Amino acid sequence: MRTANILDTKGLLCPLPVIRLQEFVRRVESETEVTVVATDPGVLADIPSWCRVNGHELISTKELGREYHVTVRAFPPLSV
Repeated sequence: MRTANILDTKGLLCPLPVIRLQEFVRRVESETEVTVVATDPGVLADIPSWCRVNGHELISTKELGREYHVTVRAFPPLSV
């Protein structure tokens, strides 16, 4: 079951929004939808790239005034 989460990274510059997202994803136990809210426009390129490299799904990107919302479907880390 998917759950929705908001990750507030407003005021943080690259690469911190991506690092915060990575830290969040390490703690998920099931498929989870998360929206990163940022003020750094770099997230519009950085998070989609991070998704491709790490096997997560980019759902949407939106520019809302001076905020950028990037929604990702994150999958739990694989057990080794």
